[in-house]
Amino acid sequence: MTFKTLDDMGGLTGKRVLVRVDLNVPMDGNRVTDATRIDRVLPTIRELSDKGARVVLLAHFGRPKGAVMPEMSLAPVAAALTERLGRPVAFAADCIGELAAATVEGLKDGDVALLENTRFHAGEEKNEAAFADALAALGDLYVNDAFSAAHRAHASTEGLARRLPACAGRTMQAELEALAAALTTPVRPVLAVVGGAKVSSKIELLDNLVKKVDMLVIGGGMANTFLAAQGKDVGKSLCEHDLADTARRIIETAKASGCEIVLPVDAVVAREFRAGAANETVSVDAVPADAMILDIGARSVVNVKAKIDAAATLVWNGPLGAFEIAPFDIATVTAARYAAARSKNGPLVTVAGGGDTVAALNHAGAAGDFSYVSTAGGAFLEWLEGKALPGVVALQD
Repeated sequence: MTFKTLDDMGGLTGKRVLVRVDLNVPMDGNRVTDATRIDRVLPTIRELSDKGARVVLLAHFGRPKGAVMPEMSLAPVAAALTERLGRPVAFAADCIGELAAATVEGLKDGDVALLENTRFHAGEEKNEAAFADALAALGDLYVNDAFSAAHRAHASTEGLARRLPACAGRTMQAELEALAAALTTPVRPVLAVVGGAKVSSKIELLDNLVKKVDMLVIGGGMANTFLAAQGKDVGKSLCEHDLADTARRIIETAKASGCEIVLPVDAVVAREFRAGAANETVSVDAVPADAMILDIGARSVVNVKAKIDAAATLVWNGPLGAFEIAPFDIATVTAARYAAARSKNGPLVTVAGGGDTVAALNHAGAAGDFSYVSTAGGAFLEWLEGKALPGVVALQD
């Protein structure tokens, strides 16, 4: 896949540049509690501003479903953006119409403005032509820097790219290049680590990965379903017994594709799910009937490390255990730190993404040493599933 970047857009001085960004940040009242997504888009905003563009930011917040909901206004985010950008950010109380037009017309070269929540209009999520046209009338060029919203064919993510000269922003560019290095054109062998609670939420992901990677480590609650499908008693563990046939099919597909599936050989079990609960490590062939698996065991972690050592590329999605509660975070923390060290000190390319994954890597203090950590959530998952993302397809050159 080829796509245009800011390097292909020529002179930007005086141009009105519509930039789709992800500012859907966690809030406590009017205070932004995690500015990660704001920080991710600052390089694109600064570059455009420094080149004399009149930067017009488009974003959504929450799910107002086409209704104006004051508690989902982007006004407080504009204040946080001003602070982190280090230059003024004008705010318009609408993203189309007279208010938006007046704000855009008032911009000078290098100025930045944020328009109100695009999802206050029903035409956004419906990708209505009239709404996309109204947005397009505000700009000369379009830059998509919101990979996290690229799996939605909305007016501000897909429609605008069909109406104006379009390219990827620096964050979108970095994401697409990292994803290409992970699965599209990877250095082999490729290892995928997939965890999380349920197989049912990741069937398409697993179906796609076993055809593309050389090794697949399965952990978390979803590993219990695979163990049960092999006839092992998992006690009171979280397990989707009705998906046993699906698990066996995925295993067979992996064999046919030459992908080695790595399941836990031992597990940390407890009788209750709470921090500091009494626990023991047992073979997966000897899980007590009254216990639940809450983490993979030490021998399993050794196996995961061995696969990391054998890999040239690692794709990570999901924790290996109940990492939110100690001591059931040990396997995830140990494996994540090991992968991070291999990535920092050697040739291993490490790409990770998904909400729980980012939280787990941050918990382990390992995120900073991964090659790339995606904050995209649903878009990252759909990419792992092999789906075409409308916002990316629209940028293809």
